[in-house]
Amino acid sequence: MTVTPALLESLEARRHKILDAAPAAKVAERHAKGSLTARERLEALFGAGTFIEMGMHARHACRDFGMEAKELPGDGVITGIGCVDGRPVAAFSQDFMVGGGALGQMHAEKIVDVMKHALKVGIPVIAINDSGGARIQEGVESLSGYGQVFFHNVLLSGVVPQISIIAGPCAGGAAYSPALMDIIIMTRKNSSMFICGPDVIKAATGQVTTMAEIGSAEAHARTSGNIHFVAEDDQDALRIVRELLSYLPANNMVDPPHRPTEHLELTRDPEMNALVPADPREPSDVKLVMRRLVDDGRFLEFQADWAGNVVCALARIEGVVVGVVANQPMVKAGTLDIDAADKAARFIRFCNVFSIPLLSMMDVPGFLPGVAQEKGGIIRHGAKMLFAWAASTVPKVTLIMRKAYGGAYLAMCSKDMGADMVFAWPTAEIAVMGAEGAVQVLYKDQLREAGDSKEKKRVLEQEYRERFASPWQAAERNMITEVIEPAQTRSTLALALRNLLTKRDTRPPKKHGNITL
Repeated sequence: MTVTPALLESLEARRHKILDAAPAAKVAERHAKGSLTARERLEALFGAGTFIEMGMHARHACRDFGMEAKELPGDGVITGIGCVDGRPVAAFSQDFMVGGGALGQMHAEKIVDVMKHALKVGIPVIAINDSGGARIQEGVESLSGYGQVFFHNVLLSGVVPQISIIAGPCAGGAAYSPALMDIIIMTRKNSSMFICGPDVIKAATGQVTTMAEIGSAEAHARTSGNIHFVAEDDQDALRIVRELLSYLPANNMVDPPHRPTEHLELTRDPEMNALVPADPREPSDVKLVMRRLVDDGRFLEFQADWAGNVVCALARIEGVVVGVVANQPMVKAGTLDIDAADKAARFIRFCNVFSIPLLSMMDVPGFLPGVAQEKGGIIRHGAKMLFAWAASTVPKVTLIMRKAYGGAYLAMCSKDMGADMVFAWPTAEIAVMGAEGAVQVLYKDQLREAGDSKEKKRVLEQEYRERFASPWQAAERNMITEVIEPAQTRSTLALALRNLLTKRDTRPPKKHGNITL
C-alpha cells in the first residue's frame, strides 16, 4: 500500500485525537492547582524526543453496564520508555483527566506490559500515580488488573529499581503498588494516599479524622513512614527521581554508576577533629560529619522526617557510590528504636540488592528502653537490622566514632556481623554497656564509700572507659582494622571503599532467608 497524504492525515488525526483529548479549560484548571498533566509529567521526565509511547491506541472493551459508554483515550494511562540523562528508563503515568485515571483491565495490561519490558531489558521503572482507584464498572476485571500489577511489582523487586511518585489520589488497593516498590515520592499538595478515607473510617469505627491526618504527604513522611521523599510539586518530584537515578544501577546485574576519581585525594581534614565534643555526654550532629566525608558535602537522605535517630542516605566518596547508615545523637540520643530499626533494615537491603557499598557510622548508646518498645516488638524489629547486615554481600565499612554499646553495637555492623573493615576514632567506646550504668555495677562499693560523690563517679566512669571500653582493646583483639584520627577519616574510607569494589561473597545455596518481618 502506498503511503498517501490521506493515510498520513488519518494517522495524525488519530494521534491528535488522543494527544489533544483534554479540554484546554481543564488543563488550565490543573495548572492553576500546581499540577502537570499526565503527559506533561513524562515530557518533563524524559529527554526531548526520546520518549517512545507503548499502547497509545489501546482501549478497554466497552460493555453494556447500564451506563453510557465513554471514550477513554489510552485507557487512562500513558506508558512507554525514554531516556533520563542519557539512560533508558520505563515509565507509566496515570491520567486523572481520563476517567479519573481509574484502573481497568486494559489500563492494567498497559502497565504490566511496560513492566515486563523493563524486566526484559533491565531498566528502572518510574510510576506516576494519579488515579481514582478501581474502575467499578469493570468489576472483578479491575481487581484482577491490580493483582497482575502487584505480582509484577514483586517480580521486578531486586532486579530493577522501582520508583513511585504519588502526584494525585492513590486510594484503597491502588496504594499497594507503590508500597511494593523501592522508593515512594509524594507531592506536598494535590496528592493523597490511604486505604480507607475519613468517611469510611467514620462509618466503620465512629472515629473522626481528616485527610491531612491520615493520607497527606506530611502524615506519611512524619508519622507512618510510608514514603521516602516529599516533593514540593511535580517538577520537584521529577528532580528527585533524576537525582536518585544518578546513584542507582539500571539493574541488579551491573554496578552502580561509580565515578572513581583518577587520583585519590588523601589529604588530612583537621576540621574533623573539631567536630568531636570534648564531653562524651554531649551529643554531636552526625550530618556535620557526613558532609565532610562525602563528595561536595552532598548526600540524598531517605525518610528525613521519620525515625530521625538514624540517618540513611546515598552519597559518593571519591566518586564511589555508597549507602550511609548513621546514628544521629541529636535525636533520642542516637538510640535504636522500632522505627529506626525498620528504616535502617529496609535501606540496607535496598543497597544490597543493587550492589551499593555500605558505610555504617556508629555512635549508639543502645536500644531505646521502655515498655512501649518492648510491647511493640523491639526484639523482632531490632533483629531486622541484624539480619539485613549479615545477609548483605556488598562491601561494608564501619566507622565507630564514639559510643558502641551492647546489642546496638552489633546492630550497626561490627566485624562479627560481616563488616569488611572497621575503623574507630580514639574517642570510641566499645563495651557491653555505657559508663554510667557500668560504674553502678562494677564500682558500687567505691561509690558507697565516696558517699555517691558526683566527682568520684565521673572519675570512675573515665576509668571504666579507659579499662573496659577503649578502642585499643578491640584493636588488640583484632575486632577493628585500625584506630584512626578523625582528620584521616575521609581518606581512610576512600581507600577502603576503592579496595573493596572487587569483593565477592559466596553464601550457602538457599531459596531465601527468613527475615523477621
